Amino acid sequence: MLVEVILIAVLPALLIAAAGWDLTSFTIPNLFPAALLALFALFAAASALAPHGMTLSDIGLHAAAGGIGLTVGIAFFALGWIGGGDAKLFAVAALWLGWHALFEYALFASVFGGALTLGVLLLRRVPIPSGLLGHAWLLRLADPRSGIPYGVALSTAALAMLPASELFRLAAAS
Repeated sequence: MLVEVILIAVLPALLIAAAGWDLTSFTIPNLFPAALLALFALFAAASALAPHGMTLSDIGLHAAAGGIGLTVGIAFFALGWIGGGDAKLFAVAALWLGWHALFEYALFASVFGGALTLGVLLLRRVPIPSGLLGHAWLLRLADPRSGIPYGVALSTAALAMLPASELFRLAAAS
């Protein structure tokens, strides 16, 4: 029961909240990656106790995916391509999705990130209707000097992949 609640309710809610926070503030507070990391530890422990749950090998492969995600994220952050919150969110999403989905997750995140970037660039070419001028986050999003809230793409990619993930199959089997 705990495993299913985490996968179906808590994990998606945290990913959506991180995306919303990034969209409105261009930041992803450490609270989100930390909560997602702690939630994975709880999920892995609960799953390992289930009859058809995660094995230590499975947990190790998920940890390896998270480690590679963090390494790539830090490199992209160092190059100035993404923010620090994006790097941490990518790593923790990779942890959740695991080794076998790491490349696919990076591909989905890139495609969604490209679409997000094009959408924001188009938004920046259109005048904001006067009725929306009171929304500071929208003005920041429309500002050509602002970046792209890439956490939206990272969260969307993770959410798109979750239903077909190994973790959902494990949860269904338990």
